[in-house]
Amino acid sequence: MPVRPAALSILDLSPVAAGSSGAVSLRNSLDLARLADRLGFTRYWVAEHHNLPSIASSAPDIMIGQIAAATARIRVGSGGVMLPNHAPLMVAERFKVLGLGRAPGTDPVTSYALRRRQDAGGDDDFLERFQELLLFESNAFPQGHPFRSVRAMPQDVALPPIWLLGSSGYSAQLAAMVGVGFSFAHHFADHDAVAAMLSYRDRFKPSSALATPYAILACAAVCADSEAEAERLAATIDLNFVRRSRGEYLPLASPQEAAAYPYSPAERGLIARNRARLFVGTKATVLERLRELIAATKADEVMVTTMIYDHAARRRSYELLAEAFELRAVTENAVPAAAAPP
Repeated sequence: MPVRPAALSILDLSPVAAGSSGAVSLRNSLDLARLADRLGFTRYWVAEHHNLPSIASSAPDIMIGQIAAATARIRVGSGGVMLPNHAPLMVAERFKVLGLGRAPGTDPVTSYALRRRQDAGGDDDFLERFQELLLFESNAFPQGHPFRSVRAMPQDVALPPIWLLGSSGYSAQLAAMVGVGFSFAHHFADHDAVAAMLSYRDRFKPSSALATPYAILACAAVCADSEAEAERLAATIDLNFVRRSRGEYLPLASPQEAAAYPYSPAERGLIARNRARLFVGTKATVLERLRELIAATKADEVMVTTMIYDHAARRRSYELLAEAFELRAVTENAVPAAAAPP
């Protein structure tokens, strides 16, 4: 039997194409979310990134509401909320569906501008903030703690499911320890996805939030009706990766501009290494390559991001993936399944 995950989802960074605008990119996200809803994707996550001209997704808490209002059944959330940038109380109060990231989602200078306290220390206080968030939910601050009387409002609404997002083994171990869902960022990670996801599963401790481990494999893919067309579209990703490696952050170049770019041998080497974690081709090709990683990581779900220049081509890529994974299109009057994943 072919190996397929229980679910297929979308991670949307609201890509900004050269010559376009952030406003257009955000409208495209609403359009893509409506399509994903009809095609039967499980969830739609938007992300938090800052000071990146190629990404319009900087305020997921706002976009979640817009997307939820435009869709009927798909689960809408954030992948993720970059906890170093926010006071845990504000996170607890703002988000209906929550993804948590350890990184700030930007460069160090912008990260400094975003922090709630702009001290000179370089300490990583993610764990402290994460524990604070959980204590707000459980009302478990100890006697004498200044936050003991503070309640995240509305008080009668439970904190939605928490996912820890990671690109190394740290978040996998933490997610397992506290018993929450885990999503591995294979699309940009240098760390081995198999090691991280199996470590999470092996070390998982059941909690009141989650009885059994649930792991999402987040990956980058470009799917098209032909291999040649997929390669043409993926050229945008190649050039964007090379530029970012040099500290150049620009809107996404067209496939034509990317194809004409004079890459050095060293830059072509960078592209080749990045292509090892990028899934490009027809739906059969992409499915075959994904199948191996799904089996090795024991992923419960695959979440795909497609950062390409043309919105119509991005829509088509997700349509083909829905066909490859045999998603069932949802009719307007369909009722969501009671046994949907968390």
